[in-house]
Amino acid sequence: MSWLVTGGAGYIGAHVVRALQKAGLDPVVLDSLSSGHRGFVPDSVPFVEASVTDGQAVRRALVDHEVTGVIHVAGFKYAGESVARPLHTYTQNVTGMVTLLEAMQAESVTSLVFSSSASVFGTPSVDLVVEDTPKAPESPYGESKLIGEWLLADQARAVEGFRSTSLRYFNVVGSGDPQVYDTSPHNLFPIVFDRLLAGQVPQINGDDYDTPDGTCVRDYIHVADLAHSHVVAAQRLAEGAPIEPAYNLGSGTGSSVREIMTAMAAGTGIDFTPTIAARRPGDPDRIVATGELAARDLEWEMRHSLADMVGSAWRARQAHD
Repeated sequence: MSWLVTGGAGYIGAHVVRALQKAGLDPVVLDSLSSGHRGFVPDSVPFVEASVTDGQAVRRALVDHEVTGVIHVAGFKYAGESVARPLHTYTQNVTGMVTLLEAMQAESVTSLVFSSSASVFGTPSVDLVVEDTPKAPESPYGESKLIGEWLLADQARAVEGFRSTSLRYFNVVGSGDPQVYDTSPHNLFPIVFDRLLAGQVPQINGDDYDTPDGTCVRDYIHVADLAHSHVVAAQRLAEGAPIEPAYNLGSGTGSSVREIMTAMAAGTGIDFTPTIAARRPGDPDRIVATGELAARDLEWEMRHSLADMVGSAWRARQAHD
């Protein structure tokens, strides 16, 4: 049984590949390497260098490797950047999904796990987000992910036997393998590490929010925990087991940016006091999701503490440097 991982050379996708291997499943990677790294893909895993928007390449990958299901991680993932590049975002995330679904339908591949995003909720009016919390995305990125979920629902109605689920999450951190680390210039952990390694002081954007310590509270989840639930979702689809259309993979409690900074200082051994900058426009006080439904069905669990997340990410970054 072979599973195609689109975006499998990226930070999250490469962890999904390793989780598939651990589960005894055969991964195949399709990645354009626009932001992924060939070195993140194990030598034993078949690799197809192509974009998910290339329908012929996707179809060849499905046929050549006898793919029975797809874990769709590929996409343009930067919410802030998507505001400046909406057409690029929609091409990669919406056209890419349409192209993938066309290829799957043509080759009778009927199982798909979609790596969606909690950005579909926008700024919710509740303290704890659940699966049916109203959707109100505030960026082309969030909108493109919600459209992806709509496409899956429409395809399930149109194509007999097609089944899928969407996994929504906020901030993914840590490392499950020292060979794989987060290289995004837009994510908090790499930004802080870069500043510390350059001898600079990290900053917090705003400390006057309505939270216990004044800084924003968000979900931070370990990438290995996330990857494991992607694989369990794939297994449920393959087995024909009941599965929900979408799951939130959240901590249920969240961590503040100041707590992250404190953990960073402890985990790196570099003592610092973050500077305080102005708020970023549109940053809500708190966004935290429950993971109860995913815990019931997808073996979702916060197996790693904040210290584990920082420590594993720092070790992987040091191994690279």
